[in-house]
Amino acid sequence: MSALMLAVALASASPDQSDEKVSVRSLGEAESKVVADIQTGTLLVTEGDCLAVRIYTQSPYTHVGAVVVRNGQPFVYDSANGAGVRCLTLKNYLSSQSPSEIHVFQPNREFSEAKSEKLEYWLDSQLGRPYAITHHLTGERSAGLHCSEYVMDALQHSGVLKAKRPSRVSPASLVTGITRHRLYSKSMAVHVEPPEPAPQPASDSWCGNLWQDTKTCTADCYRKTKGWIFCR
Repeated sequence: MSALMLAVALASASPDQSDEKVSVRSLGEAESKVVADIQTGTLLVTEGDCLAVRIYTQSPYTHVGAVVVRNGQPFVYDSANGAGVRCLTLKNYLSSQSPSEIHVFQPNREFSEAKSEKLEYWLDSQLGRPYAITHHLTGERSAGLHCSEYVMDALQHSGVLKAKRPSRVSPASLVTGITRHRLYSKSMAVHVEPPEPAPQPASDSWCGNLWQDTKTCTADCYRKTKGWIFCR
């Protein structure tokens, strides 16, 4: 993933302003720019390809993770389809969300030590739970958690925000809640591009070139379908 192209769109606190853009060519460079602007309580909201979430919520926001800075290192907690509730380094999280656009929302007031401890405790306590989304429709709880339910529970446990039915919260409604009540502001948007395909050696035959093109096209189609249909 070192050849990954990431275009970092730096914005002011307004969610709608993202004119200034900085392009980098590795996850390490992207991480160094993002890490300077995050803290415990930061939320990373993904604008991804998952059609089910986009259509149901009528919003481009498809995923959300919460940041905890521990011993000077940022970690991102989320609940992902196929993985369940997990904790990743920032660099690995950026890699897992590629290709997509990640919106960085900062708390308008820095979390106190007590609030940070409550957030981290709750996020840690749920690690290993499976991913589930069908109960979002009913509002009932289940053995699994979806991403915005997991983050909403953590914020509620920390005393940041309340919801009557956290399982009904979507990434879009979570963003609406934290911005409408002026609890958070967007500080930047990170546009993650897929890596450039590695150049393939030319074949001596027409059949060989056709096979190479078919493999490349099939891989691209699989990647897009996985994002659209399976939300991965």
